[in-house]
Amino acid sequence: MSTDASPQAETSHSASEGLRHPRALAPGNLILTVVLSVFGAIVGVQLLATLGVTPSTSLIGALAAMTLARVPLVWFRGFRSVHAQNLAQTSISSATFGAANSLFLPIGIPFLFGMDDMIIPMLIGVSAAMLVDAWLLYRMYDTPAFPAKNPWPPGLAAAQAIKAGDEGGRRAKVLGLGLVTGLVGAAFTLPMSAFGVALIGGFGAMAAFGVGLLFNQYADPLFGLDLGAMYLPHGMMMGAGLVALVQVGRTIVKVRRTPADDTRAAGAPEGARRLGRSMRLGFGAYLVISVLLAFGTGAATHMSPGMLIGFLLYASVAAFLHELLVGIASMHSGWFPAFAIALITLLLGILIGFPPEALVVLSGFTAATGPAFADMGYDLKAGYLLRGENADPAFELEGRRQQLIAAMIGFGVAIVVVLVSYRMFFDNGQTAPIDAAYVAAIKAGPSAETARDLALWAIPGAIVQLIGGSKRQLGILLATGLLITTPMAGWMVAAGIAVRVLAPRVLGPKVKDDLEVFAGGAIAGDALYSFGNGVFKAAK
Repeated sequence: MSTDASPQAETSHSASEGLRHPRALAPGNLILTVVLSVFGAIVGVQLLATLGVTPSTSLIGALAAMTLARVPLVWFRGFRSVHAQNLAQTSISSATFGAANSLFLPIGIPFLFGMDDMIIPMLIGVSAAMLVDAWLLYRMYDTPAFPAKNPWPPGLAAAQAIKAGDEGGRRAKVLGLGLVTGLVGAAFTLPMSAFGVALIGGFGAMAAFGVGLLFNQYADPLFGLDLGAMYLPHGMMMGAGLVALVQVGRTIVKVRRTPADDTRAAGAPEGARRLGRSMRLGFGAYLVISVLLAFGTGAATHMSPGMLIGFLLYASVAAFLHELLVGIASMHSGWFPAFAIALITLLLGILIGFPPEALVVLSGFTAATGPAFADMGYDLKAGYLLRGENADPAFELEGRRQQLIAAMIGFGVAIVVVLVSYRMFFDNGQTAPIDAAYVAAIKAGPSAETARDLALWAIPGAIVQLIGGSKRQLGILLATGLLITTPMAGWMVAAGIAVRVLAPRVLGPKVKDDLEVFAGGAIAGDALYSFGNGVFKAAK
């Protein structure tokens, strides 16, 4: 069963001269990616509908390819390539997050609002948004806004697992220790992914993330503060997000104004120009999709021409900003508070005064952008590490193209799975739990108090983001921590920071490399336990 991999690619994870990357559309890879994508999409929708969570299935895909590689038949020989395994994990994770977060979640909003005639137009619109979402990350990856060298923790975990399976030896032992640690910790309800992320993330970003998590956990019991009712996390994310958008724009303008010789020396001109082009193309694509959604769902008929123009512009900006914020948060922390950020854009739309029909479209549209963006970043990070961290630029670019194709296969399967299954879930009264919060916010209508709180807390969020700058993203990470309600996550981040500070002093500087592998194992163990536990509960 051909995977179209060169002989070197079957056994090596390093980029080398003349190495041919496995093709996503080669028969063996295509069959495996379609099968895995169907499985991932079904599991993603089922768990989101029953438990309100979407599991990481990336490692399931890699393990499936590793297992096939050990079958002593020539048909499966191509799966020995770590790059073929990377394509497998790319497709299944794309299908899982795409089906659950980008498709099933948005179409549940019009269903709960009693607007069944909007469901299919909404599905078409959010499907287009999901595909654009992933394509934009593909274009923006390894640019000044989304550098390949940044953590992208789940991607690092997937790469470490694949490398360990390929190389064995000390790396496999350290990864196995991390894997067991992650599994045991998760069994005791400890968020071990937070511990692993703190071992590899930027120090300042992780400190801000941990402070946000801890303050969120103890604000009510210690100080009697209901942060959600105060809209403190939402306002801070809004302020930090606006500053982050300005910072990205300044980066693009700065490169354009720098002499060509200087930019070449800096090594960033093409990335910055690609980022600028991508942002323009992305806004244009989202504007087209917002037009299709507004008219396809009939929401446009409930607005005056002036309000319709305002809505189309706001929806496009909100979707694009939502995507960038989710991407930045996930790049540094491995967590993306997509539900909460979408709620922020919805609250602002409510305050502007858009009618309920338009708000239903807005909430679904913005919720659809971000998850595919973040997941594509994780997958490309895994591929980047497996391909030797740009050791061979031509091979790196070809690998990314093949990953994009594998991801698009996963997204295509996700669209089909959601199309044929959504009615079964809706007839049983099952939607994504967060949909009820969006519908409740729309029905509650505008509030002067909400507007005041959002504006008030946007100020400190903007200040923290300004202080941290575009590299540290302190404001975004602090707000991300404030939006996440996972118990003990703050303490696990604190423990991870303590280990990364003390371990080199106690065990020597060489332990830093082992910490990265160990962190990948801890994140992978947490993900595998969460996946297995979720499937077990859903099957009950």
